[in-house]
Amino acid sequence: MANRLSSYVTKIYKTPKVFHSFLLTKLFCSQVKFANTAKIKLLKVTDTEVLLSLANKKRVQNHIGGIHAVAAALLAESATGIILGMNLPDSSLPLLKSMTLHYNKRMQGALTAKANLNTDQICQIQQQAKGDLVVAVELIDESGQAPIVAEMNWAWISKTR
Repeated sequence: MANRLSSYVTKIYKTPKVFHSFLLTKLFCSQVKFANTAKIKLLKVTDTEVLLSLANKKRVQNHIGGIHAVAAALLAESATGIILGMNLPDSSLPLLKSMTLHYNKRMQGALTAKANLNTDQICQIQQQAKGDLVVAVELIDESGQAPIVAEMNWAWISKTR
């Protein structure tokens, strides 16, 4: 199923590979201004997997020099929202229903978020006019560890005119 977002992503992937991340980031950040402020970078976007990164720069740091908890939450929300958006019909509106984040240890350096959907979840999104589901997201820091365990519960409803 193609929607506007997936159509734009398909067009981006027809350009030379060197431009993919830059163009995906520009597309997303033109719509989500806070992601632009934090300088989130889109590395990969498909209907089953999204990969984003956030550098540990001054603009997103906390008082101890790591990525701020809210910036990490933004990264997780962005990754899961994009993957939902890749599969959601244009007639539907995505809504973040809840997010749960467990900060288990201090983050080391940059942070990468990887969100996935399985075939059953994609079918549910595309076939139900209204629904909700938990979108899996993994947050990994530069040490290769997962300092945060996140769960994002997304809902969708039909757009009203």
